[in-house]
Order: sequence, then C-alpha cells, then structure tokens
Amino acid sequence: VGNSSVLTCSPKSNITMVTWKISPKVGGPCTLGYRADQNKTDRTNCSDSMNWKFRPDHDPALEVRQVGLDHEGDYTCEVVATEGNFHKTYHLTVLVPPRLTLYCDDHGNPVCEAAAGKPAAQILWVLDSNSTPKEEGHDNGTVTVLSKFTAYGTNVTNTTCIVSHPAGNQSKSIAC
Repeated sequence: VGNSSVLTCSPKSNITMVTWKISPKVGGPCTLGYRADQNKTDRTNCSDSMNWKFRPDHDPALEVRQVGLDHEGDYTCEVVATEGNFHKTYHLTVLVPPRLTLYCDDHGNPVCEAAAGKPAAQILWVLDSNSTPKEEGHDNGTVTVLSKFTAYGTNVTNTTCIVSHPAGNQSKSIAC
C-alpha cells in the first residue's frame, strides 16, 4: 500500500493494438487502450493513478501509483501484433503493514496489538506465552490481531513482542 506498482506486458514488434482491462474488487472496470495506426490512446473509467509507464508504442507497461486497497483485482494486458494476439493477466494483492502497539493492561500484563494489517499478522513473544491471539476483521479487508502475554509461574520484568508480516517484521519491548 502506498507504493507504485509496474505491470509489464510483453513488448512485441509491430504492435497494432494494446489494451489493459482492469477489474478491481471494488468499483467498476476500466480500460486503457492504444491503437498504433492512429497513434492514439484512450481511457475509460480509469483513475489518474493508473497510466502507461512509458509510451505505449515502445513499452506497454502499466503503472499504478500510490497503490491502495481499492486497486486490488485483475489486470489483463492484451496485445495485437503481426505475430498474433497475446494475453497476460496479473492478480494484484495489496499488503498493508500493521501498526504495532505494545502496552500494559490493568493487571500488569503486556498486550501486543498489530492493527489494521492485510493479511493478518502473526504475533510471537520472545519468551513462550500461553497466549491465544484474537483477530478482529474490518470492512476494508484489514485485520487487527491482539495478543496478551501470559506466562504462569514466572516473574518476567521485560518482554518483547514480535509481529511477523509479509510487508515486514517489527518488534517492541516493554516492562510492566
């Protein structure tokens, strides 16, 4: 989320036409097209964040700027060239790194929260814990995971929470 994504489409010589057909999970479809005989591009229902990366007659790559959850979906490039017709489909999945919060609850137990990540984060503790993480899904597809450190019979003064996520790992320590 927030980065740019470039989707390549096999550049063929003697391109007649290139069409990007975009079907997002949210909202309606859009298309970007290029016709070589008229050296003309057109767009239908595409936001400004989607455009050709370069000139479509040289390289028909698509750039999606400031990727957001609403960009998730299928992106198909169709090329018509003298060698034939070529299709390439991408399924764009957006990763959202969770916000890590570590605090002490009313009973002095460390609580680790990985908020609004996509997909759900994994929470681990440096010392073994009998914790069972709780997950809460949100309407936008993100998930908040909450884990309370519970180590019975040990006197722990400082503990570390590790959040594992495809968008990157994070850790924080706290003394309760």
